[in-house]
Parts: sequence; structure tokens; C-alpha cells
Amino acid sequence: MRTNSGLAEDLLIELDRDAGVPLHRQIEASIRASIRAGRLRAGASLPPTRTLAAGLGVSRGVVVEAYQQLVAEGYLASRSGGYTQVAASMPPAAADADMMGQPAARSVGFRVDFGYGRTDVSQFPRPAWLRSVRTVLTTTPNDRFAYLDGRGVPELRQALCDYLNRVRGTLVVPANVVVCNGYGQGIALLIQVLARRGARRIALEDPSSGDDARVLAGAAGLEVVGIPVGPDGVQVDALHRADADAVVLTPSHQWPTGGVLSAAARAEVIGWARRRGAIVVEDDYDAEYRYDRSPVGAMQGLAPDHVVYCGTASKTLAPGLRLGWMVVPAQLVADVAAAKLLADRGSSVIDQLTFADFLGRGEFDRHLRRMRPVYRRRRDVLLDALRTHLPDLRPAGIAAGQHVVAWLPPDLDEAAVVAAAARHGLGIQGVGPFRIAGAGPGGLIFGYAILSESAIAEGVALLATAIREVRES
Repeated sequence: MRTNSGLAEDLLIELDRDAGVPLHRQIEASIRASIRAGRLRAGASLPPTRTLAAGLGVSRGVVVEAYQQLVAEGYLASRSGGYTQVAASMPPAAADADMMGQPAARSVGFRVDFGYGRTDVSQFPRPAWLRSVRTVLTTTPNDRFAYLDGRGVPELRQALCDYLNRVRGTLVVPANVVVCNGYGQGIALLIQVLARRGARRIALEDPSSGDDARVLAGAAGLEVVGIPVGPDGVQVDALHRADADAVVLTPSHQWPTGGVLSAAARAEVIGWARRRGAIVVEDDYDAEYRYDRSPVGAMQGLAPDHVVYCGTASKTLAPGLRLGWMVVPAQLVADVAAAKLLADRGSSVIDQLTFADFLGRGEFDRHLRRMRPVYRRRRDVLLDALRTHLPDLRPAGIAAGQHVVAWLPPDLDEAAVVAAAARHGLGIQGVGPFRIAGAGPGGLIFGYAILSESAIAEGVALLATAIREVRES
């Protein structure tokens, strides 16, 4: 087909129906390559899905699937009026460092990429966010756009209090909220403050994220000790033996295993913190996206004087917003706010006021209600595919979040499976690199948030082929 400019009717795409590669994947690859080579410039309109499907001799659904995947990857953007354009900025050749901070060796060359820690930014609620931006820009007095104190704008701190107390069961007042540029900055500020106050050792879940707390604690001169994680979260008896001044937990959906810290274990951790005068850092990871269980309240509501609650808009809305928040005990909040002010003079006032309006109008709640069934369907497709193609893998942590861990049977080596998967065009990571002690069962991390349902099914089929290869070698 010929290429055209403006509102395109034609697009050069060559399909090989004998290649054994799904047609929608071939369309994706062709458009992706044209964008990266500069043949399709930023802002160029693509043919309507019906037009392109007719020209290629495929069903419209095949083209829709290809467009949706490229929107999720950031190559295309859907516009009002039902047409699709090349995005204004092109994704890098290798995907950005993922949300858990690892410089994941992701590549757009993968046919399917189960990279974790990514949210579907194509679902960002642009119209609702734009209404809030307009409200802020038309109603906010000029003097509000000046520098502010390190805690953040009062409107957002109040809106966060209202939301967290209502939805997460916290006990928060605005004076204890510090707005930051995402979880990474928040934990960095907190570790700085704890180190200056004499902390020497910090406990982390094992396995856990390899970035943020682990790296920052080491840089601050703190000793890092891993606390083993079981099906129900961190093993509290090991925490008692750790002699730590603080512990970082993901109690609502442990990363990466997906366990939920039980009520009894939460009470034990709180008791440990009170006896030692220690701090519990509650990273409320994936708490908003739950599918098969009732919500679990935040630990902060049990012990506001010993728990630092951390939240972020990165997984719920978009990481590019760079909006996060901490609920800090009274004895630490002034130091944390001062560290924030010194770091960058405060987060964007306009973005804070916009998010405050967005929260206050109930748009955040509506967005979460809309997205839960979307992610749940993708998760269900993943679980069905695993049951069909790989029944000897054991999925875990499936009741919430945007990823699933599947434990490998003893005869499979994790690193060998990951390498074989890559050879078959599948991007996936194992649990092993995120262990502190270095020992434990093999497992695979399936991030499904940005993948279409057909891509998820295809990815599991590729993995099954890779595992057969490993077993036969």
C-alpha cells in the first residue's frame, strides 16, 4: 500500500501470512519500525482501522489490536474524533527503567514483554484531568504560584487526608502530609532523616525491589538486612532478630510475591516498632487494584506515631505526573519537610492543585472503578493461559496488583528459563535478582498491565515453548 500525508488512507505494510507470526504483531512491528526510522513523523495521522483493514485484507479487529498495543507502548496516541496519530515523542529503543527502578533490559524487539511495574498510561483520564487544570488556572490567585513550604499545598494535603482516611483507614491530619515527587524521592528523604537521627540498620523484605530503599540506604551508610517473605508477607520472627531501626514493608501486596501481611503479623510488627522505638515504612504498593478480596486497611491507622505511609500516583494514573505523598509521624515531619524543601523547593504547585481538585471531585475514585475491571480481565487471561499451557507453574499474589508471580517446579532453572524465553521473543524477569540473601525458589514475574489480552495469551504460549526447550536440553 502507498503512504500518504495528512488524514492518511494508505500505509505501507507488508504481511507474510506464512510466517507463523500473528498478523496484528506484523502490523505492530511494521508501524513501529516506520516510526523509529522517521518514515512516520510525530503527529502524522494513521488510516482509520476499517480503511487499513480493508486495504490489508484482514479483519478490523486485527488492526484495532495492533493500534491498541502501540498506544500502550507510547508510539501512537488516540485523538478525539476516533482517529489515531503518531505520538508527539517517541519511546526510547529500550524501555525506561521500570517502576521498581531496575534498569530492566527490555527491548521493543520482544514479541511480548511481561515487564513489570508499568501502568497503562493510554488509559490516563485526560478530559477529567484537563477540567481540573482549567479550574486551577482560572481560579487560583497569582500569589499561590510562588514558593511554598516543604509539606506541599494545603489543598492537596487536605484532599489526601480525606481520601486516605475514607479509603485506606488511615489516621491523617494535613500537618503530617508531605508531598513529594513519587515514592523514590519520598524514601530518599526519609532515609536521609533517619540516618541523621542515628539509625544504623534498615530491614527490607527479601525478596524486594532492588532500587530505592536498598540503594539509598547503602548510600547513606546504613546496613541493609533482608527479612524473608512467606505466603503471608514478611516473617515477623526474623524481624525481631534483625536489630533494625526501621523496616520497609509492602503489606497490602508484597512486591514481588503478592502476599498480604496478616492482621496478626501487622500487630506484631507494630508491637516490635513500639518496643524498639523503630519506624515502619509502609509502601502501600498496589493497594488500589484488588480483584478477589476485600480491601485491607493501612498499617498507619494502627500506629500513626510509628508508621510512615507512602503513596504515589505512578501506578494508578501515570508515572510522568511525579506525584507522591508521605504521611509522617509528628516527631519526624518537620525534618522530612525541611529535607524536601532543600531538595527541590517543593513539587509543582499547579500539579498539586490539579490533583487536589481531581481528588475532591471524585475523579480519582471513578478512574479506579473504571480500571479495576480492565486489569482484572487481563489478569484472568494470564491465569487461564498459565493453567492451559503451564499447569505445573504455581501462580501467587493474584488477588491484587498489576503483576503475578509464578513459582517454577524444582526441575526448572530460573535463569535458563528467562534466557530461553528471550530467545523466543519473550521478555520476562525472574525473582532471583531481587533476593537479598540470594537463595530461594525460582519464579517468574508477569507484568500484565499494558498488554492486550491476545498478547498475554501469546506470551504464555511462547513461554511454554521456551520451557519445553529447557527441559529437552
